[in-house]
Amino acid sequence: MSGHRLSITTRITLFTGAVAVVLSALLATLLMIGIRYFATSNLTKELQANAGRVAIQIERGIVAYPLVHHESRSLQVVDSQGRVVDSSGNLRSTQPMATFTPDGEEGATSVVCGRIFPSGECDLVVAQWTHHAGQRWIVYSASPVIPPWVDPRLAGLVGGSAVALAAAVTYLGHRIATVSLQPVDAIRVELDEINAASAGRRVPVPPSDDEIHALAESVNHTLNRLQAAMEQQRQFVSDASHDLRSPLAAMRAEVEDALIAPQETSVAMLASTFLGGLNRLQAIVGDLLTLARLDAGLPGAHDRIDLSELVSAECGIRHTSATRIECSLEPGVTVIGDRLRLGRLLTNLVDNAERHAETLITITVRRESGDECGDLAFQHGCAVMEVLDDGAGIEPDKRELVFQRFARLKASRHLDPGGTGLGLPIARQIAEAGRGTLRIEDSPRGARFVLRLPSASSTDDQGDIAGYNIRQEPGERSG
Repeated sequence: MSGHRLSITTRITLFTGAVAVVLSALLATLLMIGIRYFATSNLTKELQANAGRVAIQIERGIVAYPLVHHESRSLQVVDSQGRVVDSSGNLRSTQPMATFTPDGEEGATSVVCGRIFPSGECDLVVAQWTHHAGQRWIVYSASPVIPPWVDPRLAGLVGGSAVALAAAVTYLGHRIATVSLQPVDAIRVELDEINAASAGRRVPVPPSDDEIHALAESVNHTLNRLQAAMEQQRQFVSDASHDLRSPLAAMRAEVEDALIAPQETSVAMLASTFLGGLNRLQAIVGDLLTLARLDAGLPGAHDRIDLSELVSAECGIRHTSATRIECSLEPGVTVIGDRLRLGRLLTNLVDNAERHAETLITITVRRESGDECGDLAFQHGCAVMEVLDDGAGIEPDKRELVFQRFARLKASRHLDPGGTGLGLPIARQIAEAGRGTLRIEDSPRGARFVLRLPSASSTDDQGDIAGYNIRQEPGERSG
């Protein structure tokens, strides 16, 4: 099995086991080296003591036998001519065990292999001066070198402990990985079972304050947003179906009446009825296409636009309206955005004002400083456009309702039965696409729609605004 197919638990366990084996082996090796060092140091001191004891006895002329009291220890006395004068009972050779001499009055230590020792054996030899009959003799004291494992039982104990330690650390790593990833398995199982029919279910959030806890909360937040989007989509489809069904039902009824009583219906009457329904269908479909483009997130143009000039052009083409429009425009108020998009926004607001105004619509364009804008997004200033009518106005608790798709207040349905309820939602989405805001604010009379966009002086000419490509199709209008 390739590495990328191994589970996280397996990979953590293998990594922990490998590290545990390496560290345990290193620890055991260092421990044995340390034990051997101390054992060799103690052995050297013992050999020095044996050689010193015999050297003193020779100088006093009283030598006590046996020369050594341990079967693995050896001792030789060599005269100034290099002849072996005396030796311990386990040595049968007359050849000195070593040829090196002590350094001054201090003894010397060396490792000697071969010579009088068994083949393949190396001994630690200590040489010590002694004086006899005016001559300097050498006392050699020896013992086999301590092997790296010191003692088989000790090596077995240390090795077994190292294996047990590595196994314990590996098991502990496996256990920690398993327990730590159990919440992930629970999250995965719950996600596998969540579907459109159970969109309200959420993944379990572990009590621990760690990354998995944060992951579970992020997943739940994402599921909340997905559920809200699904509910909005369902509501959108339901409302769109209802608005499309009404004109279709009306046209179907006219056709059925014409079939039942053809003598009472003329082509002109039927065409007139159909034309009204088709206009309503065209308006609904056009607004739905605009919303589809907005929801798709397509980038729009990033042109420098004189907002006052744009509004002035709109005021100029409204001369046929029965409602009077007054424009108060501050010159040089520029923004970065899509001209057609902003034109659609303005048209929707003015159309809405015309439906509710009694005699007058006031459009104001001005520039505000960052403090006046009251939003951190406009800390460098903003361009403000207000559309105010002298109608009945909108109650404060219903000001957000009018920005919901297909939402229409009772007064709006009465004044314009053929409206779609999409004009104001489209206007707000266009504003938000340009990093702006569109709100209904207080006014002495009527409804006061206030649009705020970042001032062009604080925006890169190349534009970093996430806009949308919005092109008004022939026959499109606001709701």
